[in-house]
Amino acid sequence: MPVATMTSKGQVTVPHEIRKALRLEPGVRVNFTPNGDGSYSFRPAASPMSDLFGCLPPFEGPALSIEEMNDTMADGAAEANR
Repeated sequence: MPVATMTSKGQVTVPHEIRKALRLEPGVRVNFTPNGDGSYSFRPAASPMSDLFGCLPPFEGPALSIEEMNDTMADGAAEANR
């Protein structure tokens, strides 16, 4: 079981295998959640949606209307249910 030691400043280095499993990188924020039995769990904090801006290439082609998007999704759902 991985073990870490807290410094006098209250800092703890998360062991490598835990960082790797949780995909923690420098600068990542973590949330601590009480489990109700006096222990806590932690996990990476959710990133804001704005962090995704620019992760896809620009769409090339004609713009679709909401109706066209809805029809396309309905066709895909119907195909998946066949």
